[in-house]
Amino acid sequence: MTKHRQHIFVRLHRWRLKHLGERGFLTVLSIVIGVLSGIAAVVLKNTVRFTEEMVHNLVTNEVQNYIYFALPVVGIFLAILVIKYIVRSEVRHGIPNVLYSISKRKGKISRHNLFSSVVTASLTVGFGGSVGLEGPTVATGTAWGSWIASIFRLNYKNTILMLACACAGAMAAIFKAPIAAIVFAVEVIMIDLTVFSLVPLLLASSTAVVTSYLFLGQDVLYPFNVVDAFELGDLPFYIALGIVTGFVSVYFTKMYLFVADIFEKLKSSRIRLLAGGAGLGALIFLFPSLYGEGYESINECLAGDLNYLFDNSLFYSLREELWAAMLLIVAVILLKIVATSLTFGAGGVGGIFAPTLFMGVNTGMLFSLLINRLGIRDLNSNNFALIGMAGLIAGVLHAPLTGIFLIADISGGYKLFVPLMVTATFAYLIVRAFTPNSVYHIQLARRKELLTHDKDANVLQLMQVKNLIETDFEVLSPDATLRDLTEAITRAHRDLFPIVKEDGTMVGMVKMDDVRTMIFKHELYDTVKISELMYMPEFSIDPNDSMEIVTAKFESSGRYNLAVIEEGKYIGFISRARVFTRYRKQIIDVSHV
Repeated sequence: MTKHRQHIFVRLHRWRLKHLGERGFLTVLSIVIGVLSGIAAVVLKNTVRFTEEMVHNLVTNEVQNYIYFALPVVGIFLAILVIKYIVRSEVRHGIPNVLYSISKRKGKISRHNLFSSVVTASLTVGFGGSVGLEGPTVATGTAWGSWIASIFRLNYKNTILMLACACAGAMAAIFKAPIAAIVFAVEVIMIDLTVFSLVPLLLASSTAVVTSYLFLGQDVLYPFNVVDAFELGDLPFYIALGIVTGFVSVYFTKMYLFVADIFEKLKSSRIRLLAGGAGLGALIFLFPSLYGEGYESINECLAGDLNYLFDNSLFYSLREELWAAMLLIVAVILLKIVATSLTFGAGGVGGIFAPTLFMGVNTGMLFSLLINRLGIRDLNSNNFALIGMAGLIAGVLHAPLTGIFLIADISGGYKLFVPLMVTATFAYLIVRAFTPNSVYHIQLARRKELLTHDKDANVLQLMQVKNLIETDFEVLSPDATLRDLTEAITRAHRDLFPIVKEDGTMVGMVKMDDVRTMIFKHELYDTVKISELMYMPEFSIDPNDSMEIVTAKFESSGRYNLAVIEEGKYIGFISRARVFTRYRKQIIDVSHV
């Protein structure tokens, strides 16, 4: 940043401190972030649309199927080149990156995310990568939110609020679903919805969606006309659909992690690109409906038109056969997450929202077709296709409210609110029984870097052991005598004395209470060795321990001070009082009132 720009921001910062209170300033910033998030969504959408049109114009009908085998690989390869030679830094998946920044980086997001996700996601999706755009949009919006927070030197709690506003704004703009976007920020980003945070979230979400309306129009993303309203007799089938979508969500999560683990073992980026690209190309060649976001396929399915399953495919001659359509639906449900995982594994950038919606709409359609085919009940397939999307969102994201409000918002299907609630709830209950964390959260949870709605756990997560270590203790050698100890006592303001070898290895400690009567017996000063008085503590702390482990050791040991030892080497002590003081300060830092 140039000195001139710095001067402008400093003057603006001083002006706002003089004329605007904290809440008023955050209100203004939330509107700015809403506009920026909306613009990010518009730019990304239009860039992908331009890329797709350019690609399709280069493809001739004669070689269409065969060129689609290679196109996704080309897009991913171009994205890798941008990352390697222009960005020169890893472009992480959008929403997990936001969660990581909240947990471990105090809300700071790398500056390259201001543009990198837009460019790389446009290449990935524009050339047919089987992923969505919501993750990159959130990554871009939150990067702007983080940048603005850093410029105005916002504290931690306000920085996180700005990230949540950016996240809500990005989701509102790309899906044109302002209410669902706020719910998403609460459920997935896991911000506490308080009276303080509600107004900025509402303003950011509404501003972003208005920005999207200005550039992309006001049509809902997936237009849907409710012809047959909810009937009470269909309730058992919506419950059954919830159970089915729950198990499909479990499959989604397990398969996603399975493929991701395979690619993590491949150290070479070239091998990952070739393996992932070849697999993705083969899947798209056999099942063209797996190409890209799947936006058009979802709309066709919602309208009851299953031709998307056969268009440009080897199975086109079977388009009039219902059994063929049902088999193809099974195939694309099972293979969509494989195609998405291969896209990520090969090096592509995108999101999982669109694949989730694609699998959900096909699961709902297949469920209703099967019930109708068996003659059990005459169900409205279009309604069940719509509700299936809510079930998958509730299951895959572990976000039932997001599933309910998002599908109602993006489709205008509020007349089906009851079945949306029923299916989303049962899907969530099923998936929670098998996968305690969502796709977004599971990797962070494995590394114990995930913040949750448990405020106590979050505060402990944000505290770091290294910042609690106290080193102002008088250290003694194992060869020291009682005289040396008494001299140390005159200098010390602590009642613990670590015994440490020359190489830094801790071999024991002495407490003041253990020698209180001896220090007045001068005849023992030169005869009693410290090694005779010391003991090795039963409980100690490693600097790499989590705060949950630290607090558990304090509770189980009953001690007020615990030694910090790393590979046998003495580091210092952590006191119960210091932990409690830092905990109270952290509570204040992260809490809105």
